Amino acid sequence: MSEHQPAKRLRLILGDQLNAAHSWYQQQDDDTLYVLAELKQETDYVKHHVQKVCAFFAAMQAFANALRNAGHRVLHLTLDDTAKYQDLPALLTGLMSQYQVREFHYQLPDEYRLRQQLSLFCRELSIPAMAFETEHFYLSDSELKDYFFEGKKHRLEHFYRKLRCRFKLLMQGDEPAGGQWNYDAENRQKLKATDFAVVPAPLMFTNDVSDILTRLKRHNVKTIGLAHSSLLWPITRHQANELLQYFCRHCLANFGRFQDAMTHELDMLAAPVNGELALAPASDAKVEQVTTPEYKKQWSLYHSRLSFALNAKILSPQHVVDTAIATYQQADGAITLAQIEGFVRQILGWREFIRGVYWANMPEYACLNHLGAKRELPSWFWSGNTNMNCMQQAIKQSLDYAYAHHIQRLMVTGNFCLIAGIDPDEVDAWYLGIYIDAIEWVEMPNTRGMSQFADGGIVGSKAYAASGNYINKMSDYCSGCQYEVKQSHSDNACPLNALYWHFMQQHIDDFKANPRTRMVYANWLKKPPEAQQLILQRAEFLIRNIDNL
Repeated sequence: MSEHQPAKRLRLILGDQLNAAHSWYQQQDDDTLYVLAELKQETDYVKHHVQKVCAFFAAMQAFANALRNAGHRVLHLTLDDTAKYQDLPALLTGLMSQYQVREFHYQLPDEYRLRQQLSLFCRELSIPAMAFETEHFYLSDSELKDYFFEGKKHRLEHFYRKLRCRFKLLMQGDEPAGGQWNYDAENRQKLKATDFAVVPAPLMFTNDVSDILTRLKRHNVKTIGLAHSSLLWPITRHQANELLQYFCRHCLANFGRFQDAMTHELDMLAAPVNGELALAPASDAKVEQVTTPEYKKQWSLYHSRLSFALNAKILSPQHVVDTAIATYQQADGAITLAQIEGFVRQILGWREFIRGVYWANMPEYACLNHLGAKRELPSWFWSGNTNMNCMQQAIKQSLDYAYAHHIQRLMVTGNFCLIAGIDPDEVDAWYLGIYIDAIEWVEMPNTRGMSQFADGGIVGSKAYAASGNYINKMSDYCSGCQYEVKQSHSDNACPLNALYWHFMQQHIDDFKANPRTRMVYANWLKKPPEAQQLILQRAEFLIRNIDNL
């Protein structure tokens, strides 16, 4: 078939819609043209991590090849092909004319801006247009309205239990397996030096993205973070399944136990397993060996790192959860219920919950700033060059890998932004850009809601503010820091301590009636007025010198 032969039907596939199991692909039809396109519109709406852009572009190319190999008619366009088009509607208009298209199909975008853009585009079309479900989530798009309501303060636990019952996951009849719904209290352990030797090496892939990097440079795409010609993230269904199986075999047994833990000492103290990293060659891409100057596994620990594959829809949440539960059931007690429940809660519970909150409250949610935070993000968020070791570790890891786990995002970088009063617009943009798994539907409620309390409690029942004590409890970061975590107002005191009390004092009217913070204010009021004043003065000094901490 000629590449330019007319097509009756054009079906658009966005970069986060790489679901090979979608019903679209059950039948081959030469009259249907599938289109995947790299666009400056998508590279430039925020400054992305270079590994994030490479991962999406490489995964799109691999998906296009897989569809083509399955007998479908596919048009994969790179930035070289789309440079002349201002945006997605302009591209689609050009293609519809070129291929004499008579029908337009698309899957509902999971970002509000894209859904609006395509909806407005379709209103102006003179040909029929049809929107389809992505067929990815546990809850269909049309079901969300039955669970979520605009402005309502939803709570994860209630929603999570409903879904456990509905989908019969970790259930014994109508009751939760083991007699309780939540094992979070058992899953808050700190990694000790004696735990380091058995932490698994991360499985990393070797996908050659040198052509993509060259293309990004040619089109002057501005990015952040460390670039490698060899991409460690999975870009195909096969690779994503490899990573899932690796997690189930090597990480799941300790996932819940250490899911909140953080360390900067592991790479210095732990010896390599067999002297090397776990490297997985990309069977469907050019292979380039990854060389590492030192053994690194503290960035990954026991986490699955499946969030990119999930959010790009390379893997379905049902498949991930079912695979993990099957591993637990076959483990003959080697994996406890607390470990698997913690993992299921993140995917079945939190991921579906955050999506529901997003769609119930957009577009107004993007403008919420309940606490009136207005300060600029410190310049060292783009370099990690700060004397606060916890911030340095979390930010530099994010710049190196486009990844940090949920506690690093919530209780390190997020906590600092919260108690320092950083504008949630700036915080949103940073999180949306730097993380490989960051798509607005999942990023914004996690950041603006859970992390920054800018939604006034729609996502979380309290502001997740913390002093340095929390960092010291869950990590070894404080042992390598020039600041003293036990001090509050000395010149060398941990900045988080004074900033925490300053934040709580500033927002006393917002939080004093909350049962979860009542004890905090009782402790604050027990401090002598002179001590309170010294702490608040220290906080004001830190805020004035925020770029030099």
